[in-house]
Amino acid sequence: MKAMVVHAHGGPQVFTAEVVPLPAPAPDQVRVRVRASSVNPLDCKIRSGALPLGAAPPAILHIDVAGTVGAVGEAVHGFEEGDRVYGFAGGILAYPGALAEYVCVPAAALALIPATMEFTQAGVLPVAACTAWEAIHERAQVQAGERVLVQGGAGGVGHLAVQLAHACGADVHATVSTPEKAELVRALGARVAIDYRRAGVNDMLREHTGDQGYDVVIDTVGGPSLHKALLAARPGGRVVCIAARGQHDLSPMHGKGLRLDVVFAIRPFVEDQGFDHLGRRLRAVAAAFEQGHLTPHLHPTIYRFSEVAEAHRCLEAGAALGKIALINDL
Repeated sequence: MKAMVVHAHGGPQVFTAEVVPLPAPAPDQVRVRVRASSVNPLDCKIRSGALPLGAAPPAILHIDVAGTVGAVGEAVHGFEEGDRVYGFAGGILAYPGALAEYVCVPAAALALIPATMEFTQAGVLPVAACTAWEAIHERAQVQAGERVLVQGGAGGVGHLAVQLAHACGADVHATVSTPEKAELVRALGARVAIDYRRAGVNDMLREHTGDQGYDVVIDTVGGPSLHKALLAARPGGRVVCIAARGQHDLSPMHGKGLRLDVVFAIRPFVEDQGFDHLGRRLRAVAAAFEQGHLTPHLHPTIYRFSEVAEAHRCLEAGAALGKIALINDL
């Protein structure tokens, strides 16, 4: 089969098209005929070597996958040949990723695609939507009437977190960097869009919370943004971060008695266990889509697998609005 392969860490140019062996599914796996994928910050970090979780070269990357079932392992139940599925392929350690004609995936890390969902939509959802779902529903446990701030509200995870928090009945605020992104988050359910380049944390709290702070802050950016999240939360509030690597001053957390949770969606692949949590979240995301509570916003340019280098450049340049989709042309 054909695949986009990486032989060494580096910039986006390291992807090459090659012919590799067709994988056979293990007893607990499904072989998926890949139709679509996405590019996540995790994919870029694995490619560059910044996150040392990539498979030994030659490696096939990309975590998100959407496609049709081609074969099932002997221990798999609930999937049949021809089913439309989406989920987590791998591209991590011992698990090859989605940038190929076929990929074998743990059946527990897949779910059926809703009939009204397109492959390009399904292909961008697994990592981002399951991260947002875990942050909103499992960690923060957002309740109706709570004031929720999503930092990076127009990003891949952020724009989905805005929708899920809005569906909970929360008063959603989101930080953005451009008028275009402000328009997007308002359309998705944020009552307030805040240009973080113009408003400091104190000004933001004074204008939008009456100096009370936020019940919940979802930080999708990391770095200095996590410190801002701790400052923006009310005393006794909850902060959920999806990018907590690095050194951080937790003084505001201690002083205000905050709860801090960290979401790392690909943990089951790192620990080689817990894949059933991924399948459960994927099914919940599919239900939210069918109920009209969540719809991925696709970046205007749809890339082909053979153009994966350009997709990585787009994401790393900060030029994406919503999620970048890729369709399989191999």
